[in-house]
Parts: sequence; structure tokens; C-alpha cells
Amino acid sequence: MFDLKGFGDQLLLGALMTVGLALSVLCVGTILGLAGAIAKLSKSAPARFAAETYTAVLRGIPELLIVLVIYFGSSGLLTAAAEAMGHDGFVELSPFAAGVTALSLVFGAYATEVFRGAILAIPKGQIEAARAIGMNRRLVFLRVTLPQLWRVALPGLGNLFLVSQKDTALVSVIGLEELTRKAAFATGFTKAPFTFYMAAAVLYLTITSVTMVGLHLAERRASRGMPGMRG
Repeated sequence: MFDLKGFGDQLLLGALMTVGLALSVLCVGTILGLAGAIAKLSKSAPARFAAETYTAVLRGIPELLIVLVIYFGSSGLLTAAAEAMGHDGFVELSPFAAGVTALSLVFGAYATEVFRGAILAIPKGQIEAARAIGMNRRLVFLRVTLPQLWRVALPGLGNLFLVSQKDTALVSVIGLEELTRKAAFATGFTKAPFTFYMAAAVLYLTITSVTMVGLHLAERRASRGMPGMRG
């Protein structure tokens, strides 16, 4: 379909890097989102304030700026910390680590609201019944809230994951050799931008399509036994 002039393997490597980055963001961001939702629903005023501030700030700043701030800003902090411990020299996050950190913070901010809504959607009667038979808060969360939480939150998390897959292209600006950067490199070498950016678009679409099929199967599995749902 495309004459990739020997750069096909490089584009595939870039696609693998994109997938790895997106999956890492999903794992870290889900943990941050769950912690943020618990904090927002906490009885602790400082915890609620911290969670509200986190979501307000991260959802109010463009993702590209967050990537740049994390990558360049963390270098000064890490270098100062290393010097305090007697280490001489410049310390910085790798582009992959900075990308995971930045995009996970953004994913977690949005996932916080998804999880918060999912927790509130669980009937209070189930929580009260669990407490009535002697379960403490930890057991109630693990045995009643958490299993149902995933079922309700899965569609929202799936949409966030699809968005985060495309946001991985932003990390190309700090040097991570993911799909977009590989396509840009091939374009600069061959002077054939349409070919390589279209090839990158096809690969992104393929990744997204596979993800959507996986999400559909996961939602069907999570909805088994629910009224009105086909398992």
C-alpha cells in the first residue's frame, strides 16, 4: 500500500513504544484515579481539598505543557536532590519515564471523576447491609464496592484509554521514539511526508480498533448477569 523505503520496521518499533507507553499510563493513571476518587469521597477535609486541587489543576492545563514541565522541570529537582546526597552531575528523567508520569497524572485526574461517579452509583443499601453483618470499611470496599466499581467505570475508563493512546504522540516533543517521532524521522530522511504520516495514521487506527474490540469484550464480560445486559 505504501512504499516505506525501508522504514517499515522503524514504524513498527514506534508503534510498539506507543502501545507500551499507553499501557503504562493506563496502569499508573488508574491507581491515581482510584486514590483520587477515594480522597474526594473521604471525610477528611485535607484529603478532599488535595483531590479537588489535583483534578482542577491537571484538567485545566494542556497535556503538552504538562509533558514539558515534567520533563524539563523534574531535571532541576532531581539534580538538586542528588547534590544534597553528595552526587555530582546532572540528573534527569528519561523521555519514557517523563511521558508516563505526565500522561498518568492527566489520566488520573479524569479517572478520578469516573471512579467517583461509579462509587456513588453503587446502591447505598448494599453498603449498609455489608456493614450490618459486621464488615469493616476495608472489607466493604474490597468485597462490595470494588467488584461493582469496575463494571460501572469500565466504559468511562475505556474512553480515557483511547484518548491517552493518541496523547502519546505528545511525548515525541521530548525525544521519545514513539510512532509519531519515527514517522517524522522517516519523513525528514525521505522527503515523503504524506506516505509516512498516512502510514502512522493507519497504525494508530489499527491500535485503536484492536483496543475498541478488547474494551467491547471486557464490557460484555463485566455486564454478565446484569438485567438487560447480554453476556
